[in-house]
Amino acid sequence: MRDQLAYRRQFLKWTSLSALGTMLPLSGYATSAEWLEFMNQNDSIKNIHDLKSLSLEKLGQDAQDYLNGGSDDLTTVLANETAYKKIKIRARRLVDVTSVSTEIELFDQKMDQPILMSPVGFQRFFHEGGEIASAKAAQAKGFTMIASSVSNFSFTNIADQSGANLWFQLYPSTDRKVTKILLDRAENAGCKVLVLTVDTPVVGNRENSGTTLMAMIESGELRMGNFEGILPEGVSFTDPSMTWDMIDWLKANCNMKILIKGIVTREDAALCLSRSVDGIIVSNHGGRQLDSGLSTIECLPEIVNEVQERIPILIDGGIRRGTDIFKALALGATAVCVGRPYCWGLGAMGQPGVEMALDILKTELIRDMQLAGTTSLSSINRTHVLY
Repeated sequence: MRDQLAYRRQFLKWTSLSALGTMLPLSGYATSAEWLEFMNQNDSIKNIHDLKSLSLEKLGQDAQDYLNGGSDDLTTVLANETAYKKIKIRARRLVDVTSVSTEIELFDQKMDQPILMSPVGFQRFFHEGGEIASAKAAQAKGFTMIASSVSNFSFTNIADQSGANLWFQLYPSTDRKVTKILLDRAENAGCKVLVLTVDTPVVGNRENSGTTLMAMIESGELRMGNFEGILPEGVSFTDPSMTWDMIDWLKANCNMKILIKGIVTREDAALCLSRSVDGIIVSNHGGRQLDSGLSTIECLPEIVNEVQERIPILIDGGIRRGTDIFKALALGATAVCVGRPYCWGLGAMGQPGVEMALDILKTELIRDMQLAGTTSLSSINRTHVLY
């Protein structure tokens, strides 16, 4: 069997280099070279950490600093990841786990797993395919991707090129006419869910990457596809004057479901409920904004207790393993979002790397559910963890 597998891989490598390779289905991979890269790395990449290591070999220092960095001393970046290690799983035994379901329904959309792709801007910094490559991976693997409003490609272009299920993340401009254009374009492209980011009245103190990123934007080396031709000179794509009234404005100007991303306290969760938002994403922007904050998994319980299952609660930040996803679900999250993991895959191998990252996380989650004695997402609860 081992010899047969080795022969098959050798054949696939040969076909990817030959004219025959252009005739074979490459599972959506952008080029034969990327398919060959995938085949070469398939045995050595076992987890998200391996993808991160490979991306460090491929990405320039500026791209690494942007992807892996954060604000100030990176204490929140570190806290997001290490906090999961403090939570222990209480596994149940003698449960028939032959069949395990990870299916979920969010906002009338059926999903195969409770894992979404967080909005990450400027993805061409990591690979020339940028957000289109990530969205094609999402489509190929049946994942939902939240496209950033500061993507290099426009939302319309990403949707047209990928056919993926996309949500739109919004940074409201100080010019509401610009914001209205973005909302209309997203809806016209078929978007049903809007994610309003509220933790960025100003950009955090990103000492390792901020200057380089802004220089590349100003030079035109990194484009902002959604804002091209509509953002007046001197007008920011973030709004430090934004208040809770923005939710009312959004409801009056679009028909999408509205999620608020950046909630980390029960007080703000209560205000979300009072404004009748459709969902919350517990997020500290991956540690890129205010430093010295709690990790998102530490923030989750108080928000869950406040919301009492009235609206869905998603969470991002620090998720690297299936066990992390399991712990978040056990503590009351409806679903999770991941950003850096799939971008490490993008930087390592383009679309095949993103697909690999998504496969790894889903496979790990299913295995961990089986080992913990759970057969569905609804069967995972607080009795399964100690924190």
